[in-house]
Amino acid sequence: MEGRRRYATAGGQMTEGAGGSEGGRGTETEPTSALPKKCTPDSWMKRVFGFEKGDLSSWERFVCLLNRPTDPASLGVFRFLFGLLMALDVTQERGLSHLDYKYLDGAPICRFPLFDFLEPLPMDWMYFVYVVMFLGAVGIMLGCFYRFSCLMFISTYWYVFFLDKTAWNNHSYLYGLIGFQLTLMDANRYWSIDGLWNPRKRNAHVPLWNYTVVRTQIFIVYFIAGVKKLDADWVEGYSMQYLAHHWLFDPFKLVLPVETVNLLVVHGCGLVLDLSAGYLLFFDATRPFAMIFVTYFHCMNSQLFSIGMFSYTMLATTPLFCYPDWPRRCFSRFPEFLRPLLPPVAPPPQPSVSCVYRPPQAASSDRQTPPSAPTPSRPGLKHKLWSLFTLLYVAEQFFMPYSHFITQGYNNWTNGLYGYSWDMMVHSRSHQHVKITYRDGKTGEIGYLNPGVFTQSRRWKDHGDMLKQYASCLSHYLPKYNISEPEIYFDIWVSINERFQQRIFDPRVDIVKAEWSPFRPNPWLMSLLVDLSPWRTKFLEIEGTLDNQTEVVFIADFPGLHLENYVSEDLGNTSVQLLQGQVAVEIVEEKRNYTLQPGEKMKLPAGAYHKVYTVGGEPSCYMYIYVNTTEAALQRNFSQLLELQERVRNGTETEPLPLELAPLIGEYEDEGSEVNVTNPVLQVFLRRQRRMKEVKKRREASFLQRLHRFAVKKYYMLRRGFLMTAIALRNLALGPPPLEQLTLEVAYATMREPNSPASLDDDLKQDVGHGEL
Repeated sequence: MEGRRRYATAGGQMTEGAGGSEGGRGTETEPTSALPKKCTPDSWMKRVFGFEKGDLSSWERFVCLLNRPTDPASLGVFRFLFGLLMALDVTQERGLSHLDYKYLDGAPICRFPLFDFLEPLPMDWMYFVYVVMFLGAVGIMLGCFYRFSCLMFISTYWYVFFLDKTAWNNHSYLYGLIGFQLTLMDANRYWSIDGLWNPRKRNAHVPLWNYTVVRTQIFIVYFIAGVKKLDADWVEGYSMQYLAHHWLFDPFKLVLPVETVNLLVVHGCGLVLDLSAGYLLFFDATRPFAMIFVTYFHCMNSQLFSIGMFSYTMLATTPLFCYPDWPRRCFSRFPEFLRPLLPPVAPPPQPSVSCVYRPPQAASSDRQTPPSAPTPSRPGLKHKLWSLFTLLYVAEQFFMPYSHFITQGYNNWTNGLYGYSWDMMVHSRSHQHVKITYRDGKTGEIGYLNPGVFTQSRRWKDHGDMLKQYASCLSHYLPKYNISEPEIYFDIWVSINERFQQRIFDPRVDIVKAEWSPFRPNPWLMSLLVDLSPWRTKFLEIEGTLDNQTEVVFIADFPGLHLENYVSEDLGNTSVQLLQGQVAVEIVEEKRNYTLQPGEKMKLPAGAYHKVYTVGGEPSCYMYIYVNTTEAALQRNFSQLLELQERVRNGTETEPLPLELAPLIGEYEDEGSEVNVTNPVLQVFLRRQRRMKEVKKRREASFLQRLHRFAVKKYYMLRRGFLMTAIALRNLALGPPPLEQLTLEVAYATMREPNSPASLDDDLKQDVGHGEL
């Protein structure tokens, strides 16, 4: 943050030199009190990067650079913040508050672990695992039994992480990486309980590689996320189109149209910030501006997405790019009576065996090293190993996002381990059609399964490895329902980044018997029809010509396949129009086929099945155009009821109000007022009115009201997690009580806040990890 470098002298006083960045930025212990008053000016490289070119001239000098003594203050504050955020994360995104809903102990359910042999422990033991994880996070925060606390946290964290691939995301992966890094670092040298017990650890220097590793990790998170956004879908504004409609972008929409906000603000600024944030944080001159931008960026993300502690964790990493002694300078400005509660500002750091101390530079024959100066040392085996680890770790982290050629078929149309790739918000998906067909291997009987059967997750629909696991699980459970040797077929239609809806898996392949390996291409994974991507511009033109009641769905299919579809009687005036290729439309009841050429259109009968065959040697694309007549009629009824309600309220209605419409006036505000309403349209209208009123009330709530609502919600969430954990630990220690008592205890733990109309199940759908990620 400053343009001058601070050096700690052997006697604890500070001298200044030109400021630099990553390599040597921060408080360093090089005995300089005996230097002559006129020092050799630092080179431009040291002013900019913090180290000299000569520090890279040999392996030994490079080891000395990475093990250079550095102030532990910034690392200690980050350790505290990370431990605090992870303790909160255990109760939220890791799911402690709804652990029994997440694992459903004993229920027939399909799971998606990284390795098939991984299974969750019995429910009470899973609570114990989470307790260990929580205590580990608290131990990291306090710096208490630091190494042991780190091992407690990362062992249980990675176990839970590997246990469920449906909850994988890049930021959860980042938490595990930082926990691993902290296990190897000396982050308990400042503001820690370990330092109170052990004087040698208290306020001792840490080697520079401690900062280098974590800074580089955060740089990779930003930079690789930016590189992945150079994809054409992001640059052209298709990846996150829906974000521009969020209220956070309303200030931009005052001066720009929504389309421009989407292209320039959401996609353009997101790309520029990710590509540049790491560099801007690195250099002294640009760091203040970078901190403003990334703070604004992460605060917006915390409101845009349900991403738990990620935004706050990234904010906690930002000060790591400042000079390592920033906490001392910052907290020294606080009033004296607050000092006992804050990180210490004095004395200066003491020498540590983890660092390499260079001898003082010879400047005059009569200069003597002060008695308190650290003894010069040469790099030992330990220092060389840590330097080698730093190089290998950084290289591995740059390699992992591009390891797709090793792990084939893990993340839908882009092969590779998606959870390790920093492809953050690069893709948006919508699912139009999901059909699971089973066939009895002995009798040949064919049937259909609910897509959500035996599973809580919907994420398996996009990943070949999870689809294989799901099919294997279904083949295990279906024989219990008199379905012998089941064959499972999936017909899943997905649109990625506003493209055509298209198949992602071959519907002709029995996935139970299909071969799958993470190291070979997936033969039953259909390729993304990228050649049809230019049609997305045409989509907008077509949608612009339609009225508000007309809907359109764009479909693309492969040669030799067909789409079987049913037109509901609620859909009027449904037609299919061919855009490209050649198709044959079969009306099942009529047993007739109609061939369409590009541009041709035909009407489809309501209440009947039809099939669209892709004929010829190229993929076809077509669109369904329809009107939801039932919804349109409902909207007309709503408009009439709303007009009648307004006329009665302002006294312009001359006719007496029918008795059945009496609830229109005032009564809809009372919960349950629609119970006695017999007219279904009026009942739905009243519910919508109440819901709209609640939404308006929430939007217009004051800051204190919002804060109170947030605090109450979090209180009941934490309360349930604590009580359910206490019940589980009691069961492990003393054995479970009678079922009646256990039922009452769980009901008490699940008690909701007063005046809350939603059920716990509804809340769980909104919780992180329970929706489709």
